[in-house]
Amino acid sequence: MKVSFHGQSAVRIVTGKHTILIDPFISGNGTSDLDASKVEADVILLTHGHNDHVGDTIDIAKRNDSLIVAPFELANYLESRGLKTHPMHIGGAHTFDFGKVKFTQAFHGSAFTDENGESIYTGMPAGILFTFEGKTIYHAGDTGLFSDLKLIGEMNNIDLAFLPIGDNFTMGPEDALVAAKWVQAKQVVPIHYNTFPLIEQDGEAFAKKVKPGKGVALKPGESIEL
Repeated sequence: MKVSFHGQSAVRIVTGKHTILIDPFISGNGTSDLDASKVEADVILLTHGHNDHVGDTIDIAKRNDSLIVAPFELANYLESRGLKTHPMHIGGAHTFDFGKVKFTQAFHGSAFTDENGESIYTGMPAGILFTFEGKTIYHAGDTGLFSDLKLIGEMNNIDLAFLPIGDNFTMGPEDALVAAKWVQAKQVVPIHYNTFPLIEQDGEAFAKKVKPGKGVALKPGESIEL
């Protein structure tokens, strides 16, 4: 399984048969290395409805006939736009042919602003646990630090965790270091930083402070093999 980072919180997972995108914010993301008009995906997993996470989901899904897996209200909204969705909610898990998905808590907000400027409530924000062939990836989504991250770490053997470090809207680096300790992942990658001036952070410095050998600051386009 090849897992790559593509700026902000966008992650691509390539298995033997499937390509899965998480939070594909590409257009308008100056840190992304992808071309939204060409990227392919069988599946799109969404943590919440903010535009810098839903990103190019609608166009990508229409072009690829992708399945979108998202929190209930967000999935319902996207279904109303003619897309193929599978709604889920926090605490729920489902095993698909491409892997197992479980949604976790995340402390944040969730609303999508459409092309008319209307703000649409899209349910509770979430994190995602994705498991394929015995390997588990945890994408925390946008969240502040919360103590049940310990429980997520205790209940799951996490191989790779993506944690936000941007501060202001999510955890900052100091809180993310505590989260990294609690989730007990074998490798930790910082996300949700440097996309905008307000969330500028030093990903390399954060990675060095994670337990030695566990922190990896991926540049957009770089990947990890699991």
